Amino acid sequence: MVVLKRGKNYINIVKSLEKQKLYSPYQALKWIKDNHFAKFDESVDISFNLGVDPRKADQIVRGTIVLPHGTGKTPKVLVFAQGDKAAEASKAGADYVGGEELVDKVAGGWLDFDVCITTPDMMKHVGKLGKILGPRKLMPNPKSGTVTMDIEKAVKDAKKGRVEFRTDKTGVIHCPIGRVSFDIEKLLENYSAIVDAVIKAKPPGAKGKYIKGIYLSSTMGPGLKVDINKPAEVEAVA
Repeated sequence: MVVLKRGKNYINIVKSLEKQKLYSPYQALKWIKDNHFAKFDESVDISFNLGVDPRKADQIVRGTIVLPHGTGKTPKVLVFAQGDKAAEASKAGADYVGGEELVDKVAGGWLDFDVCITTPDMMKHVGKLGKILGPRKLMPNPKSGTVTMDIEKAVKDAKKGRVEFRTDKTGVIHCPIGRVSFDIEKLLENYSAIVDAVIKAKPPGAKGKYIKGIYLSSTMGPGLKVDINKPAEVEAVA
């Protein structure tokens, strides 16, 4: 059994939490902003505990969304394309663009990118990278909009803060909604956007209660359980 050791800062801030409390989105985000302690601009993350069985194909939850205020990180975008589509990718702001030679470079172990996009005709070459890109969640997929002929839109969306979400094997979704340095209004808008997207992505095979729990946390901080029924809006300070 692995025993997770916590630092003094973590232990101290957890003392101020009400463990059984359901926090409104505003209360949770304000607590995170007021109590983060890392020396870097921590990510603010959301986790959904869903009432689905992802082992069944008709209960997998997945989708993409461009957050209203981005994630606070500008990703490095790689595009596999040739000819006019390669030029389109470069013009749209892709960091790396290429054809088979770029596929070979990735096959050799180079992975200095965060998002991978390809045109459909390049998939016959990109497909051989499945064992490399798949485990890192970088493999292009039509369902996530990363296998497309609309390269310009795909690249611009990725740069703006497109988030891809998908249930893991336990039925949980994790994704970022910003940084602790964001204004709380921006975090609330991003929170609303991702919650709406996950609700809309409810699969037809899901039975019973769909969203069992929502949690918010910073990179280094504890998770706060959010009251799903409370609106994401600024609240008056008592």
